[in-house]
Amino acid sequence: MVVEKKYDLTIIGGGAAGLASAIRAGELNMDRIALIDSPPYVGKMLGGILPQCIHPGFGLHYFKEDLTGPEFAYRLIERLDKLDIDIFRDTYAYDMKATKDYCKIMTVNSSGITRILSRTVICATGARERNIFEIGVVGSRPAGIFTAGEAQALMDLFGVMPGRNIVIIGSGDIGLIMARRFALEGANVKAVIELMPWPGGLTRNVVQCLEDFNIPLLLSHIALRVLGKNRVEGIEIARVDESLKPIDGTEKIIKCDTIIVSAGIVPRIDLLEKVGALIDKTTNGPIVNDFLETSVPNIFAAGNVLVINDLVDYAAEQGEIAAESAAYIIHGGRIPHKNPIKIVLGKNVRLAVPQLLTGIRDTYIYIRVKKPMKNVYLYLNEIDIKIKLISIIPSELIRIFLRKEEISRIGNKILNISILG
Repeated sequence: MVVEKKYDLTIIGGGAAGLASAIRAGELNMDRIALIDSPPYVGKMLGGILPQCIHPGFGLHYFKEDLTGPEFAYRLIERLDKLDIDIFRDTYAYDMKATKDYCKIMTVNSSGITRILSRTVICATGARERNIFEIGVVGSRPAGIFTAGEAQALMDLFGVMPGRNIVIIGSGDIGLIMARRFALEGANVKAVIELMPWPGGLTRNVVQCLEDFNIPLLLSHIALRVLGKNRVEGIEIARVDESLKPIDGTEKIIKCDTIIVSAGIVPRIDLLEKVGALIDKTTNGPIVNDFLETSVPNIFAAGNVLVINDLVDYAAEQGEIAAESAAYIIHGGRIPHKNPIKIVLGKNVRLAVPQLLTGIRDTYIYIRVKKPMKNVYLYLNEIDIKIKLISIIPSELIRIFLRKEEISRIGNKILNISILG
């Protein structure tokens, strides 16, 4: 038997973005709010990935304090518990369809199947890690290969040490943090291998996790082949040229018993694709306007499913914006969809979110650059804005705030964002 329930707002995902959006929706006096969460590990813990992130560095913007991941999650859960919100724990949303009046969400848990009809939806489903097969590493499939998130969960939630002699492929933030974690537990981190000529993680993590522990960072290197049959025995690497192709004669083997893959994360857009939302190829997330509304009316996105955030604070911030947008709809507001202002990616800009502007609200724009640069300017020529940037790198989002009065000055329905010296 399928149970049917109706809500004004349904939030899919119980990580930072989902929790923040549920709290903000409750504070805005929205009735009939549901939160659906399918935790990534055993148990009914809310917080998404936060419970396994026992290192500090969270909340500096959102809470104005330096917190660990569990502390950040606890702060949100504590506020959530005071609100009248239906929480579906250990529940998987497997299908979503939009109709004229409702979005239909099909969910399943140990109690059975529930059909949820919701006037508005916030998709906060987060992201997944890339695996070793997605980055072109060949070889056998021995024991001892983990993604950085898997290794983090094993160590910080279950107390299991994955290995002793470690090589990390990719210099994303989780990989850098795990390099330090392994070193603190007495493992020998032999190298962090990075394809690009610059690190993939935040500068503070490069310094605190690698340099402070004398862990080698091999930039412009590629992992070619896994060695070993039953257990990892080593990995073959090589230097790459400017076109990121291996240079003949530079191959070498690093002996190790464990390989950690930290090759970035990808938005989990399965439900958004099923409902027909348009996807931006530069972000791999949905195309949204300044209400964080997708191309499907009344369906919003926030957090890492929208754009990969380097700070959890930004994910929570986006959750709040999405909740305010859903409340705007429920309380009788209308989001204009005709003739939006389109954001155009200019020189040295790799992505920008939101991609469209209605011009009727203040908005944050999140920008990521193509390469590291110093002493440059961010130009918004259509509204005569020029912002000095001392140092920027691809792994750190640039976040700018625009008032609706500034946006209203755009006459040609295009906002070009460029970064120039």
